[in-house]
Amino acid sequence: MTMGFEELRNTVRGRVLESGDADFEAAARPWSLAVTQPVAAVAEVADGEDVAAVVRYARAAGRPVVIQPTGHGAAGGVDTAILLRTGALNRLEIDPVARVARVGAGVQWGRVQAAAAEHGLTGLAGSNPVVGVTGYTLGGGQSWFGRKYGWASNAVRAFEIVDAEGRPARVTVDSDPDLFWALSGGGGDFAVVTGLEFELFPAPGLYGGRVMWPAAKLTEVWDAFRELTSRAPEELSVWFSRFQFPQAPEMVGVDLAYLGDPEQGRVLVSALDRIEGAVSDTRGAMSVADLGDITTEPADPSPAMTRSELLPDLSPEAEKIILGESLAPLVSIQVRHLGGALARPASGARGALADGFLISTLGFGLPHLRDAVLAKSDAVVAEFGGLLTGKKPLTFLAPGETAAAAFDAATLNRLRAIKRERDPHTVIRANYPVLG
Repeated sequence: MTMGFEELRNTVRGRVLESGDADFEAAARPWSLAVTQPVAAVAEVADGEDVAAVVRYARAAGRPVVIQPTGHGAAGGVDTAILLRTGALNRLEIDPVARVARVGAGVQWGRVQAAAAEHGLTGLAGSNPVVGVTGYTLGGGQSWFGRKYGWASNAVRAFEIVDAEGRPARVTVDSDPDLFWALSGGGGDFAVVTGLEFELFPAPGLYGGRVMWPAAKLTEVWDAFRELTSRAPEELSVWFSRFQFPQAPEMVGVDLAYLGDPEQGRVLVSALDRIEGAVSDTRGAMSVADLGDITTEPADPSPAMTRSELLPDLSPEAEKIILGESLAPLVSIQVRHLGGALARPASGARGALADGFLISTLGFGLPHLRDAVLAKSDAVVAEFGGLLTGKKPLTFLAPGETAAAAFDAATLNRLRAIKRERDPHTVIRANYPVLG
C-alpha cells in the first residue's frame, strides 16, 4: 500500500482507500458495472465535516473530487480523482404537515417513498428504488409523476452543500439565486451537495403495473400505447417496451402508473384489456412505496448499457423504426411518454422539455457483447436521423456524452459561467461536467 493519502486518512472519520487496500476495488466500483472507475482513492465520508475535509485536501493536492452515493450515473473518465462516497449521509426526515422531506446525500428513493407513503404522500421518484435521491434530482429527475408535477429538481426548496473551498452552506432561491438555479437540474458540478429539502405531493391512490404479450401482439400493443398517450391525463404515465431477454422469445410490454383513484386508473387503461393473450399482468392498486415493482429493474449492480434520445412525436417514420428494428443484441427498446408538466416552464436549469417522448436502448455491457451493443445502439440512433432532436435529459446521458447534449446554448453558457465563478480550479467534477 502506498501512503499518498495518509494525511487525508488522519483527517476524516470515514474510510480512505487506495490501490493496494483490500477493499479498494469494491469501493471504487460503481453500480453500473459496464463503467470502469480508475480513481486514485475512495473516501467514504462519515458526515459533512468529512466532505469539507476531502474537498480542502483535494484542492490543495490538485486532484478533482467526484461524488457518488451509488454510481448509477457513472460515466468513467475519473482518472486521478478522489471518489467521494456519500452513502453514510443517510438522514431522512418527513414533515407531513409541511409536506417536505429532508434527506442526506446517501438516501435512496425507496426509503423516501416508504416513509412518505405512511402519510399519504409521495416524492417525484423514478422507476428504481435504489437510485440515489440527490444525483437523480441534481440531473432533473424524470419521475413516474413528472407529467403531473414536473421535474424532481423543481420540487427542491434547499440544498445543503460544501463549496469548492470546503465551506458548508445552505442554498435557497433567496440566499444564492444563481447557484440554486444551477443545482436545480444542472447537475452536481458546482458544489458537493450533502443534503436536500424538497416538496412532497398528495398520493390519494396509485394504480400501476406491467402487462406483457408475445411479440405477435406488437402492432396491437403499439396502437394501444398511441391511443393511451394521445388522451392521457397528466396523472397517467405510460411506457412501451420491446424485450429480447437471453434464451427467450421476443416480448412486448406496457408499464404504467396512474396517481389517483385506482378504479379510475383501471378504466383509463382499459384499452389494454382488449388485447388478448397477455403472458403476465401485474396491474392493480398499489402503494407509492412499491413503485419499483412496476418495472422490476435490478436492485443489485448491473452491467447495463443504455442510450437515450428525445423524440418530438410518434411520427409514422419513427413508428416504422421502433416496430421494425431487430433487437439483437439489445435487451430492449423503450419509449416513454413525457409532456404534461415536464413541458411547462420551470425556474431551474432543467427548464421545460418540449419533446413528447424519450426512446432508450438497453443492452448488457459484458465483454463479449459490449462492442456489438454499442454498435447496435449507434445504428438505431442513426436510423432515426433527423427525427431526433439530438438533446436528452442530463441523467440519461451515456458515457462519453457531455452536458452539451442536455441543454440549449444559453443555458449551457450560464452553467459554465457559474462553474468558473464557483469552482475556478475545477475541484468538483460531476459525472457529466458542464465544462465538458
